[in-house]
Amino acid sequence: MKDIALIEKHKSLNAKIVPFAGYNMPVSYDGVNIEHQNVREKLGVFDVSHMGEFLISGENALELIQKISSNDASKLVDGKAQYTCMPNETGGIVDDLIIYRINAEKFLLVVNASNIEKDWNWISQHNTMDATMKDISDEMSLLAIQGPKAAEAMQALTEVDLKKMKFYTFEVAEFAGVEKVIISATGYTGSGGFEIYFRNEDAEQIWDRVMEAGAEFGIKPIGLAARDTLRLEMGFSLYGNDIDEKTSPIEANLGWITKFNKDFINSEALKKEKEEGPSRKLVAFMLDERGIPRQGYDIVDKNGTVIGIVTSGTMSPSLEKGIGLGYVPAEFAGLGKKIHIQIRKKNIPATQVKLPFYKG
Repeated sequence: MKDIALIEKHKSLNAKIVPFAGYNMPVSYDGVNIEHQNVREKLGVFDVSHMGEFLISGENALELIQKISSNDASKLVDGKAQYTCMPNETGGIVDDLIIYRINAEKFLLVVNASNIEKDWNWISQHNTMDATMKDISDEMSLLAIQGPKAAEAMQALTEVDLKKMKFYTFEVAEFAGVEKVIISATGYTGSGGFEIYFRNEDAEQIWDRVMEAGAEFGIKPIGLAARDTLRLEMGFSLYGNDIDEKTSPIEANLGWITKFNKDFINSEALKKEKEEGPSRKLVAFMLDERGIPRQGYDIVDKNGTVIGIVTSGTMSPSLEKGIGLGYVPAEFAGLGKKIHIQIRKKNIPATQVKLPFYKG
């Protein structure tokens, strides 16, 4: 297991440390529900330094990115970020990621921690145009400062007007006394805020300044457990749960990041799938009765026949109801339609709902 730069800081805060995606990571501090509500109502800071970062540069950088990614990166301008995925050649997804355009010949790709080596090899394999690639994952730290009070609380640390930053834009500026920090108006919680990228050697200074600036606004350190409940309330997919090498972006409701005005890996097959309709779909559901759906639980029809599987599930701290995502055959998918979740040998009725679960 690798250690993130701030591991000793988290231990000093009595964080529960667990192995996650090859790293020792803080999973909780005060408890999932407390941390979750703090982000929804105030703000919290997540250390997500396990994420991977690749720099793709040179005159052919965009050509490589267009080949490997489903979204249209030619639409990006300097200071704009884009959510996308990398399709494989058999209909599934290598990874989902965020692309940042630093300039016309320099892009930052942020990938999932568990996929760093796989993604690097995949992109390298398709780099027939000799774009320059650099893996800077081990050099970088990343904090996600999330919540409705994030902009107000962090404004003292930078001259960038945080409240005016639009969603999925970023600036490279001084932050907390450190130069050349990437301040990104992105996040995985649905409660607004920023993600801050910087060198490992600046991690302690930035963490301390963030906690000091946020103190009067009620900031708390937040672990990966609450990150998961927050993202699930928004219906955001988690790689390894809701999307993977065997799930297509079309059936996973990622058609909006799959653009067929360009050629990319497996684009013809995915275009055909979109036109004909997928055989199964990722649906969002809310339990009609008390219960907690979990990953791997069977989804059954009214007769108890297994028709699918839960990919993500939890008891929503905000809604106090069981919520989840899962794949079912297309004929069973539809807003308002009933399915059942098998929990401890009981078939609990559930209703398919529109995302996000948490409306804010």
